[in-house]
Amino acid sequence: MANLLDGIRVVDLSRILAGPLCTMVLADLGADVVKVERPGEGDDTRHWGPPFAGEDAAYFLSLNRNKRSVSADLTTDEGVSLVRRLATSADVLIENFRPGLMARFGLDPGELRRANPRLVTCSLSAFGPLPQGNARPGYDIIMQALSGLMSVTGDREGEPTKAGVALLDVITGLYAAVGVLAALRERDTGGRGRHVSVALFDASVAAMVNQAANYLIGGVVPGPMGTGHPNIVPYQAFHATDRPFILAAGNDRLFVRTCDVIDRPGLAGDARFATNEARVDHRDELIPLLEEAVSGRTAEEWLALLDGAAVPCSPILRMDEVFASDDGAALVEEVEDPVRGMLKLVSGPIRFDGAAPPIERPPPRLGEHDAELRAELEDESL
Repeated sequence: MANLLDGIRVVDLSRILAGPLCTMVLADLGADVVKVERPGEGDDTRHWGPPFAGEDAAYFLSLNRNKRSVSADLTTDEGVSLVRRLATSADVLIENFRPGLMARFGLDPGELRRANPRLVTCSLSAFGPLPQGNARPGYDIIMQALSGLMSVTGDREGEPTKAGVALLDVITGLYAAVGVLAALRERDTGGRGRHVSVALFDASVAAMVNQAANYLIGGVVPGPMGTGHPNIVPYQAFHATDRPFILAAGNDRLFVRTCDVIDRPGLAGDARFATNEARVDHRDELIPLLEEAVSGRTAEEWLALLDGAAVPCSPILRMDEVFASDDGAALVEEVEDPVRGMLKLVSGPIRFDGAAPPIERPPPRLGEHDAELRAELEDESL
């Protein structure tokens, strides 16, 4: 597959999750991503284990494929000079330092763009441009708490619950990648780069989509509903004799089919349940009736029956079961690393004409490409 972003160089000054995920998307699409890291320490996630492969944690390996690593101490003139030289010929520079820190390093994004007018700069921060928020740190769990996500996650009678993955960091990184690609498109037609900024808080609140709209439009303050959905019923987990499974009857036709499968056709004709709006209003009456109806068979039996009737449904899989499935196994890509050995990584989800861009490079070791990149910069300066 041709590299769609071939010829695009990205200077990656980010660490942890949102920024590295953004740059990994660009790297997967063929950009030359140069990850700038602190000498001797590197990205914090290199140490967020176990498990480890070699000296690096699985966490780091999940976010940094297809990149090169160069070490630079930004508290020194030498380190700052290296980044400036990289930025001079780069197309994109991405950072997620606290607001104002880049300027203190002598790497103000505006000045870098004046030196290289075609440069697109991108800053990821915890909060937006409001001065009172600028200095506050941002971790995914903080944003899950502040955005409302934790307030709607978990069991009805339980405590607010964190999602099991740093979902808001992922969403923020994807928003940043979209912004960078749009700025590159504009640059290629207008000739100049611009500054892209994405705040974790802004992206997190935007990610609340229907829950935010339910409040802004309907005045509804949502709470946790377990696996239930605030706007669709039935759309949640139900308990079979052996394990729970998901039933997602997303419209009235699917509800009629569900009632036929579970041998309760009368429920579909009941005025309390005949429409989705009515089912949402009478959720507490309907759900126990459905739970009782499915309690006599195994999950496998119900899934076969529901699938046969074209009703959306699924088992609830553990990670080992995900990668044991045909769909999950197809996403595992083995990458040979000369030091760490064979690595199993999840391939990128974007397909072009049915094919995913391959993983060209294993995640880099800290400073692995120091000599290589410095030699390139020397050649470029001649």
